[in-house]
Amino acid sequence: MNRRFLLGAMAATVFAPAAFAQDMPVFFQTDGAVMAGYDAVSYFTEDTPRLGLPEFSVKWKGAEWHFASAENRDAFEMNPRAYAPQFGGYCAYAMAMGELVSTDPKLWTVIDGRLYLTHSPGIEQVWNTDTAEYIRMAEAHWPTALYEQ
Repeated sequence: MNRRFLLGAMAATVFAPAAFAQDMPVFFQTDGAVMAGYDAVSYFTEDTPRLGLPEFSVKWKGAEWHFASAENRDAFEMNPRAYAPQFGGYCAYAMAMGELVSTDPKLWTVIDGRLYLTHSPGIEQVWNTDTAEYIRMAEAHWPTALYEQ
């Protein structure tokens, strides 16, 4: 095998997950709305997430994102990665275990300016016991967990 080819293949294997993480798909239900239609910006600007409206929606990463207002939609469009949930909207705790699990958009936390969603109240309790460690573990699995399922 050609040395240049081998080095290129090794580099692609090592760097591919990080490079593709920016373009990974997001989790959404069969209706196509991310986070069951909740407004991603509202998690950062209000005390509780608000349900978005289809008339204030955008397509990003192959899914539809709903917003409660045109202002929130516009803020998202200017910098979607600032508002989108981590790990493609999959359960952050499950990602720490290397698994893809759906989320409940009413079970959330913002840590260091990033939105994390969890699957259920019980999982949320476990997640909250050591979020820093679970984030570290989840980041080690993301996005390769998408390919291992």
